[in-house]
Amino acid sequence: MPRQKDGLPVNSLSGCVRPRSPEGGEDGTISKKAAKKAEAKAKKEAEKARRAAERAAAAAASGSQAQTEDLAKDNYGQETHETKLSPDVVEINLKTLGEEHVGKKVELRAWIQNARMQSAKIAFVELREEGNWSIQDVVAASPEGTPVSRPMVKWVGSINPESFVVVEGTVQKPLEPVKSCRVSNYELHITKCFIHPAAPAVLGMTLAAANRPIANFSDEDVPVDQGVEKLSIASAGEPAGIPAASMLTHLDNIVIHKRSVVQQVIADIRAEMKELYRFYLRYHGFKEFQPPCLIAAASEGGANVFRLPYFEKDAYFAQSPQFYKQIEIAGGRKSVFSIGPVFRAENSNTPRHMTEFTGLDMEMEIKKDYREVLTSSFTCSGTSKERCADEIALVRSVYPSEEFLLPEPGKEVRLTFAEGQKLLREEGPEEFRNKYNTDFYVLDKFPESARPFYAKEDPTNRKVTNAYDLFMRDQEICSEAAYQRPGRAGGADPHQGIDPASPGIKEDVDIFRGGVPAHGGGGIGLDRVVPWYLNLPSVHLAAFYPRTPKRLLP
Repeated sequence: MPRQKDGLPVNSLSGCVRPRSPEGGEDGTISKKAAKKAEAKAKKEAEKARRAAERAAAAAASGSQAQTEDLAKDNYGQETHETKLSPDVVEINLKTLGEEHVGKKVELRAWIQNARMQSAKIAFVELREEGNWSIQDVVAASPEGTPVSRPMVKWVGSINPESFVVVEGTVQKPLEPVKSCRVSNYELHITKCFIHPAAPAVLGMTLAAANRPIANFSDEDVPVDQGVEKLSIASAGEPAGIPAASMLTHLDNIVIHKRSVVQQVIADIRAEMKELYRFYLRYHGFKEFQPPCLIAAASEGGANVFRLPYFEKDAYFAQSPQFYKQIEIAGGRKSVFSIGPVFRAENSNTPRHMTEFTGLDMEMEIKKDYREVLTSSFTCSGTSKERCADEIALVRSVYPSEEFLLPEPGKEVRLTFAEGQKLLREEGPEEFRNKYNTDFYVLDKFPESARPFYAKEDPTNRKVTNAYDLFMRDQEICSEAAYQRPGRAGGADPHQGIDPASPGIKEDVDIFRGGVPAHGGGGIGLDRVVPWYLNLPSVHLAAFYPRTPKRLLP
């Protein structure tokens, strides 16, 4: 019998103890079940080791990246005199961007309209130039960290809206048109971005609010809970429920007010109307001249004149260039015009009045009848729909209106002042447009008491004058156009408070002692033509910097 040691069988030949596996045989072999368990355990341990190795590698990589210098640090930040773009970069404007720029490196200077982080590696930016010319921009981190790094992506994505930047990038075609931008068929992949001036995090008024219809035109402060926007700040594309702003808020935040596309378009239409007026008169032989704004006496009498000290005497801001138009005619010109500022010291705080506005003034020799002046005035009062079609459409998207109706040539509506009064009393202004199919007409033969002293009385009815006003959408646009008396020596009327021998008036009366042809003219307020043509709720929207009895700033 084999000997036993500690209860275990002993090999009789070697005297060694033979271990016994609980799942093996007497000969020490491993069963299939045990082999499977061992294999599973090994796989589990290997998976643990693999995951641990990945975590260690990631941690090492993160630590290494944190310690590595930002390779794109020279491609973004504050613009300085040392800022450099690539030598082969092409400067562009968004309105001229085309297929020839695809794949090319370009430079763009614009405002940040919107910026959002898509992830740690990519951000989307909307850049806006003048008006509403905008384009989508993509800034994506490069795997090697240059030209765009993750810190650069984060920096660009956090730029405050309305900051001005200069960017360099490559023009590409997006996968599908970008509907939120006017330039929808191209996008810019940014490789460099520098801030010129940064906008504050909070503005006095958002651009989105500036592009909405103005809520209140009062010159008085309006409480915040009545819709005056004092906070802000999202970007374009804000929901329609954002608060509207008052005219006071707009003018107190004049920069954002003027950045709004609707204000820029109104300014463009205004400039077009002024140039059409100049073009028409020059085409018909009128000569342009520049009258002074400072004069020695009130040009139209009355109290609505600004007086100021002028060395040892008083001077006045011109209420019109009337006297100087007459001097030009007396000086040998057949017909003249001027475009310049006019001042009225009227304490009228309404959306229809300003203390300073731009006058479109003309004067011409009259051959037979003062109505010759009317013919010229009719043509100069409209603008071309074709030349401003897009701009007018944009304004109407903010301030809806019906198309302005102009009469056919030769079929202008001319009513006497008395006829106009009768029509308004019996039918009202709403029926006038339907009856005559026009938004433009003339009221003629104003009462003598309602016109300046230089207006000629009608020789057949001395209670009225050969004077008229032009109207657009039932609003006056022509300031006291009138036939001027050739025999002016006794022309000033003491009953109107005007002394013919007073300084300033005497010099005007003396003009007519040297033989002056009969002449007439008128003054059209550009700051009324524009808003009434567009049917805007206030003349202040058409002025670059409105002046009212309560506002001299900005």
